[in-house]
Amino acid sequence: MSDSEIDSVPNDDSCDCAIVGGGLAGGLIALALQRARPEFRIRVIEAGRTIGGNHRWSWFDSDLSDAGRALLADFRQTDWEGGYEVRFPKYRRKLKTAYRSMASTDFHEGLLRALPEGSVILGRKAVGLDARGVDLAPSQYGPATRINARSVIDCRSFKPSAHLKGGWQVFLGRHMRLQEPHGVENPVIMDATVDQLAPHGNGGSYRFVYVLPLGSHDVFIEDTYYADDPLLDRNALSGRIDQYARANGWENGTPVHHEAGVLPVLTGGDFSAYQDEVRIPGVAIAGARGGFTHPLTSYTMCVAVENALAMAEQPDLSGEQLAAFFDSRARRHWSKTGYYRLLARFLFFAAKPEKRVKVFQRFYGLREGLIERFYAARSNTFDKVRVLWGEPPVAIHSAILAMFKSGPALKSEKSDRGVAQAALDEELQTEKRP
Repeated sequence: MSDSEIDSVPNDDSCDCAIVGGGLAGGLIALALQRARPEFRIRVIEAGRTIGGNHRWSWFDSDLSDAGRALLADFRQTDWEGGYEVRFPKYRRKLKTAYRSMASTDFHEGLLRALPEGSVILGRKAVGLDARGVDLAPSQYGPATRINARSVIDCRSFKPSAHLKGGWQVFLGRHMRLQEPHGVENPVIMDATVDQLAPHGNGGSYRFVYVLPLGSHDVFIEDTYYADDPLLDRNALSGRIDQYARANGWENGTPVHHEAGVLPVLTGGDFSAYQDEVRIPGVAIAGARGGFTHPLTSYTMCVAVENALAMAEQPDLSGEQLAAFFDSRARRHWSKTGYYRLLARFLFFAAKPEKRVKVFQRFYGLREGLIERFYAARSNTFDKVRVLWGEPPVAIHSAILAMFKSGPALKSEKSDRGVAQAALDEELQTEKRP
């Protein structure tokens, strides 16, 4: 695709639905809507040069309904029917649930194939949204442009806010192509046997390495940690990936690409106030900006698929009704996920940073079905009791105190903008895999 094709805006500057933000949420809404109502004129507006940015999404097969699997069926995916592994200081465990992964390049190509020509507008930044349309900034190929729309959906990345509280999940991943087969059969979604110190020297964290065998000679390695601040130290994390690769005999691999992200881990806050802060009258808000994320894991695949399918079933796509529809779904999601925010408070406020590994080590020793439902934010009453019942991984008095804490605001200070906010602005249209 040439630059002129990327930046071009269709001559017809009106549409039925304008989706601003071409991440997972926006792309899946466009796809579901196109399949349900092929007569609708859809525009997906993305400031970047590709849909989905430079990321990889992964999920358990059990996370999705049959309709959800069908929605993703035409995208190229890597599948591991044999399950996955976790590794902790006290044990290693193989779990049998099938695991899936999709690269953003395949999401981009699949969406361009599925949507009518002219539906995707790349490389154009939306500088104004309202109930009637979207204003695009000028580019080297054309002046400022107005796209009129019957409904507008804001699927841009998460907006840091003083109304939301919590910590951060920071990661850097590298896809490597090796000269020799790596011999890894199944994904290792948590290798927490690594050093638990935060890479930038501010004490401890919960750190783990995530490994995907993408082919006999291709492996994806990601260094991830839960920390109290959103500092993304690329050099330190890259060095840790080098160290992990050497330990596994993969030091001669050729890098194929890198990805990075800084994701919020929600421990509490005033969600109504946050909605008031980000709300644009008559504009629907979906994706991470709308609060559609797992508070503890930052996982979004399940809710992104569910929102896309629910959106496609709506009989009235006018702006006001659609905005109210997503507003109501967001409030229900916030209420539904309160339990996971409680667990996030235990993680950040009851466990010492270097001891947070014990929380996940205990959790992954529980029943497999419970673990699956947890990541999909579908824990039943027994699951919730079982996670808290038994020998606790944190001190009881610390856990009680943590219940009544909300944590620091998820808002980067000006002094952090060179590192944290840049990552949030550019790389938050991703999700954390389980």
